[in-house]
Amino acid sequence: MAVTLYERLGGSDGIAKLVDDAVDAHLNNPLVQTRFANTKDIEHAKMMSREFFCAGAGGPESYTGRDMLTTHKGMNISEQEFIAVVDDILGAMDKNKVGDVEKKDVLAILYSLKGMIIRV
Repeated sequence: MAVTLYERLGGSDGIAKLVDDAVDAHLNNPLVQTRFANTKDIEHAKMMSREFFCAGAGGPESYTGRDMLTTHKGMNISEQEFIAVVDDILGAMDKNKVGDVEKKDVLAILYSLKGMIIRV
């Protein structure tokens, strides 16, 4: 049986570390920090990101949040902001010593969501 991306990323605990490190990077990234600093409940945003990431990576968790298009509609997110967020996520994966194959898999997922995030 094939090992899921979820398992290769360390399951719920590994993904939680990635999300926490990525969000911390967003909060310090001048290109996107105001988008995240204005979030009323950053812990809730992290929880939703963990759920989304876990479910999308093949884990048993259910995602209880809004779909990507609904979440980002009206935010007018630029391609530059999208790439900054992706770079922060890649940095979090480097920090957590995630392998190249897993990075490529995550990158493919992120880019599959691009049309539901940029300029919607």
